Amino acid sequence: MAGKTRIWTPIDYDAEGKQSDCLRLPHSTDLSAYGFVPIPLVCIKNGSGPTALLIAGNHGDEYEGQIALCNLTREIRHDQVSGRLIILPALNFPAVAAGRRVSPLDEGNLNRSFPGDAAGTPTQMIAHYVCEMLIPMADIVVDLHSGGRSLEYVASALVRPGRTAGEHEQLLRLLRLFGAPISFVSDGTGGGGLTTLAATAQEQGALALTTELGGGATLSKEGLALAEAGLKRLLQDQGILREVAVEPAPPTRFMTVKGHSAFVYARDRGIFEPAAEIGEEVVGGQIAGRIHFPDLPTREPEALFFESSGLVACRRAPSLTERGDCLFKVMADLDAGPERASHA
Repeated sequence: MAGKTRIWTPIDYDAEGKQSDCLRLPHSTDLSAYGFVPIPLVCIKNGSGPTALLIAGNHGDEYEGQIALCNLTREIRHDQVSGRLIILPALNFPAVAAGRRVSPLDEGNLNRSFPGDAAGTPTQMIAHYVCEMLIPMADIVVDLHSGGRSLEYVASALVRPGRTAGEHEQLLRLLRLFGAPISFVSDGTGGGGLTTLAATAQEQGALALTTELGGGATLSKEGLALAEAGLKRLLQDQGILREVAVEPAPPTRFMTVKGHSAFVYARDRGIFEPAAEIGEEVVGGQIAGRIHFPDLPTREPEALFFESSGLVACRRAPSLTERGDCLFKVMADLDAGPERASHA
């Protein structure tokens, strides 16, 4: 929703040098009538050049990206930058502080709240600021995610389908440079669709890349290393970062998510017993898992089956599950040739 943002910051995005402070998100409570929620922000600018917007903590229980961006802000010197880096390692800071996917202030899921609302809830206000103030400055946007508390994910990077053939090839090139073991194309089916940060960035003409670096609310060393190296490769390629050593990108496997048939959902409440591991190759009709019912011990477990063939991209982490919970997502290899999928 259009409107003037209520969030402010002492950081001057056009000033030369390295600045570290925060966004001030107004939040009035019983004990803090005129208070604000601080959202950590670092801006590094050196002369003219492209702008990269780097974000983690969009969901608060996803940690690899948060640490990777904190490490980057300490490591990168002003004189190593040509252009501008805008870095927010804990974008949804209330959720980050609580270790939750959603904000404890309003139960808002930030990556389902774009384009936001300047006069809305705290989560909607954050989304609006990103959409109206930050993305218009950016040539490239990287939003670092993991599976959080509910999912375990194979280390991967993803983009939305390009709106044109040229844009699509640019996005695939970013995936090759980032160098995740798995790279996939998805329009958000089964997830956030058009309400995500990446969708909003793409709509405004920025190149947007997202990751899944681990999950289970733990820290993946592999995912952290991938985030740090992948970001440096992207920034070097864009001409924003120089004089930083990084290994060339390893090969990546291009895949896609073929609509709702790629997902397995729980049909009843119970204890989830998985029958497949993340990264495993499965075929349609293969058993995916069982739901057990400890409150009805004589009831037979309910078997669940994969509808699609491919690689298991993610699996539910908690064993206790409710009807409608996502248990698995399966990705299929992209067809040879244009590396583009109609249901990506």
